[in-house]
Amino acid sequence: MKKRLFHIHQRQAKKAGDYESIDRVLKELRKPGQKGNDYRERSLKIHGLICARCGREFDEKTRHLLTVHHKDGNHLNNPPDGSNWENLCVYCHDDEHSKELLAEYPREER
Repeated sequence: MKKRLFHIHQRQAKKAGDYESIDRVLKELRKPGQKGNDYRERSLKIHGLICARCGREFDEKTRHLLTVHHKDGNHLNNPPDGSNWENLCVYCHDDEHSKELLAEYPREER
């Protein structure tokens, strides 16, 4: 029988303190009113329930289909006037981000 050339490492049990610190951080991030946490609601209020690309209008029942797109790509840039945001429906938002991916995709030279 051949000798094994690798070792199987057993997972070490997490300490209770590890989970407490993670829970504390998550709790802080989820606090209402934290800077940046409410930009979606602010954008919907400023720009209305309409997609900036396709012009589709939404109501309270379908507002979950609207997303807030950061024009400069920086999710921490949330000015109070909403100048870095545009409301996009989920389809236009996906399209916007797939354009960025396709632009980075290497082209074959013919």
